[in-house]
Amino acid sequence: MEWLNYHHLLYFWTVARLGSVARATEELYLAQPTISAQIRVLEESLGEKLFTRVGRNLALTEVGRTVFRYADEIFSLGRELHDTLKGRSVGRPVRFVVGIADVLPKLIAHRLLEPALSLPDPLRIVCYEDKSERLLAELAVHGLDLVLTDAPIGPTVKVRAFNHLLGECGVSVFGVAKLATTYRRRFPQSLDGAPFLFPTENTDLRRSLDQWVEAEKIHPLMMGEFEDSALLKVFGQNGMGLFAGPSVIEAEIRQQYGVQVIGRLNTVRERFYAISVERKLKHPAVVAISESARQNLFE
Repeated sequence: MEWLNYHHLLYFWTVARLGSVARATEELYLAQPTISAQIRVLEESLGEKLFTRVGRNLALTEVGRTVFRYADEIFSLGRELHDTLKGRSVGRPVRFVVGIADVLPKLIAHRLLEPALSLPDPLRIVCYEDKSERLLAELAVHGLDLVLTDAPIGPTVKVRAFNHLLGECGVSVFGVAKLATTYRRRFPQSLDGAPFLFPTENTDLRRSLDQWVEAEKIHPLMMGEFEDSALLKVFGQNGMGLFAGPSVIEAEIRQQYGVQVIGRLNTVRERFYAISVERKLKHPAVVAISESARQNLFE
């Protein structure tokens, strides 16, 4: 049986947590060459590179991010064990690890997760953001309790997991006051030739918008494409163009980005899914998220 060297794992975890070998030397009281050498030994034992160099800085590889998550949990449990044996009271919150697809609007993610934080038992929520495919791979090995995304698992994804539709809503079009005054009249025909910010083609919302403009023979002027929905809204906030967002969070988008609702595309639908390894939801946090989404958020 191959055993993991926890000293090497500790050195890796410290460097990843602090962001550099130099900072880790101060906490570990070891020389830089010693730490670097021990991390190389860990990489050799795992057969994977854990860090890559970006300019003068170190960045975690994809495997490095996975190892860091496990290391974080391992040393958290170690600290708790130490406290318990010392006789200190430990009211350990339930750890709830969620993967959030990078295409999911952050405001929607917050609204979906909010009910889990109101449970009677304390909850420590850990959120990771990444591509859906990587999150599903983590879910398959139980590195995550849940994945929140805007699309169900496709037939080509070889992961045994289950889709749980949380709800769906229409889409609203937003813009700064100057653009709203111009394009609110004759909406939605006014969108023909209007400056518009689109999500990238790998999102369900983009595919739905493309189908809508084709069916309506309305062709906005594409001013930019954004994978990150929050970044898209920031550009919209600065008047670069109109943009679409879930109607269910209209009030939050208006308040946070200082934009106005120009109109609604009720035939364009956004759907939101919780993906878990459970066919029947059992985790109390997941149940709370699912029930609140269906009964309140998407009612």
